[in-house]
Amino acid sequence: MKYYIKFSILFLLFTSFLLAQEIQKVEPPFWWVGMHNPKLQLLIYGENISEYVVNISDKEVILDSVTKTENPNYLFLNLDFSKVKQPKKIKINLVKKGRKNLRIDYELKPRAINSANRNSFDSSDVIYLIMADRFANGNPKNDSLKDAVEKVDRTKSGGRHGGDIQGIINNLDYIKDLGATVLWSTPLLEDNELVYSYHTYAQSDYYKIDPRYGTNDDYKLLADALHQRDMKLIMDYVTNHWGSKHWMIQDLPTANFINQWPEGFQRSNYRMTTQFDSNTSLIDAEACMNGWFDITMPDMNQRNPLLLNYITQNAIWWIEYAGLDGLRVDTYSYNDKEGIAKWTKAITDEYPNFNIVGEIWMHDQAQIAYWQKDSKIGAIQNYNSHLPSVMDFTLYDELISVFNKDKSTWNDGIIKVYENFANDFLYPDIDNILVFAGNHDTNRINEIYQNDLDKYKMIMTLILTIRGIPQLYYGDEIGMLGNKDKLGDGDIRRDFPGGWPNDSQSAFTQNGRTQTQESYHAFTKKLLHWRKDNEAIHNGKTLQYIPENNVYVYFRIAQTGTVMLVINNNIETQNLDLLRFAEGIKKFTKGEEIISGNEISLQKQLTIAGKKSMIIELQ
Repeated sequence: MKYYIKFSILFLLFTSFLLAQEIQKVEPPFWWVGMHNPKLQLLIYGENISEYVVNISDKEVILDSVTKTENPNYLFLNLDFSKVKQPKKIKINLVKKGRKNLRIDYELKPRAINSANRNSFDSSDVIYLIMADRFANGNPKNDSLKDAVEKVDRTKSGGRHGGDIQGIINNLDYIKDLGATVLWSTPLLEDNELVYSYHTYAQSDYYKIDPRYGTNDDYKLLADALHQRDMKLIMDYVTNHWGSKHWMIQDLPTANFINQWPEGFQRSNYRMTTQFDSNTSLIDAEACMNGWFDITMPDMNQRNPLLLNYITQNAIWWIEYAGLDGLRVDTYSYNDKEGIAKWTKAITDEYPNFNIVGEIWMHDQAQIAYWQKDSKIGAIQNYNSHLPSVMDFTLYDELISVFNKDKSTWNDGIIKVYENFANDFLYPDIDNILVFAGNHDTNRINEIYQNDLDKYKMIMTLILTIRGIPQLYYGDEIGMLGNKDKLGDGDIRRDFPGGWPNDSQSAFTQNGRTQTQESYHAFTKKLLHWRKDNEAIHNGKTLQYIPENNVYVYFRIAQTGTVMLVINNNIETQNLDLLRFAEGIKKFTKGEEIISGNEISLQKQLTIAGKKSMIIELQ
């Protein structure tokens, strides 16, 4: 008898456990009242959950329909909240004969004031890009956690180093003091791959900050801390691929949730031109769009409406929850182009002033411009991505070599930069493109130019004064080096000096920086702070002159002022006849050179030393 009682107790405990596990996921975990789009597709996940009948007693909530898939562990509830006017909790009942009824208390929260009309980043900003794992470790307690497969090991360049959200918060004053106004961190969502998880582009949970970085609340605290400093936060968002360890990849709702190939793994051919090439073969186009980015990164199928709804709602959830000021979208042009256009439009419909920049890593201005919102090039194929901003990779292509070209020819030297800007007419919104001299995927700019401070100054002068939104890569402002071609990606993602308690020196403070680091930092800081209030640099018209003797001259002109920029890429001192630049100088007779503070006469001739730049605010 006692064995029977023990068995019964164990059976009841086991049954209770099973019942408790019926609902394993509800996503989004909550939503908001008063959204522009009142409809929500709620995902419910649990063993054989599709066998349950759903009813909602709240008369203000409309259950339009229930979507089931071939996988019985999923239910998708298509809800309409248009009649809901006040925050509340709604009861979602799941009923199955012979089983315990289940209930979800689903919360509709109040929106933040003016949430829909939030401002975003623009050409008045400077973006500071960091890799969270390599920036600063503010909480060593979360370095290696039980449920996180990869543990911290700073001896591995491709391993986890322990940087986290608290480390970022601790050093926000450094970024603000430098003069940057926007923080872009590479992804912070959970990436539970066995190795190389630190970059977090193979995410395993889209509603969860990686616990080695902190919590969802920590991420919101980061946004709040930035806003308190009048700064902004960009989330790095990945639509093209998920991580192989994502819980939905382990138990797909539908077979076509991801792009699958009969032969198994099929790597992308990375030829993004097939997305618009009218002559391309179908097999090549599919290999680009549907091929996997990497073996641990399943390619998501944006043609599947369930997947498209999921990533759309998820992005909106993070914007609303954390108070985000923008998105950077990884590998934008690898997505199904119709699907990603719908995704982008849904977000900008919800937030009309919201800026999203897409990674369009191509090497032709027309091909990049194709992807910007309202592109006339895209319109030829009746295509509009609705993507507000793209990245100026063609300018980057020139920046990594042009300042080593000491002599100019008809088509070489700094003329390459001039020619890049000559194609600005291709872009529908030239002020809203991202300009940069490096990021987490490229060799360090100071490595390319062998720590030549004069060349760094010319590069930063250009990046921070031309049209568009400038982006800096963490550590470039202190001369950090890194060569991925020789030493792998980890070398261009080195730890920021002083971000770890036992670091031998800290570059976060002036006293902690070496003389070389301070030389880079002081120049960058001065230029960034000057830029903050200069309308001509933010939105002014560009007037450029064909380079002569490898000297490039251009003006940024606004009603509030004019700035003259001179970049001498020649190794020899050059004397410029200022009569040639009368159209830009107009009636101005003098100016202040911003970096030196010297007064410059604009009467007849301007002398500039070799491999130097000048920023002259006309007076």
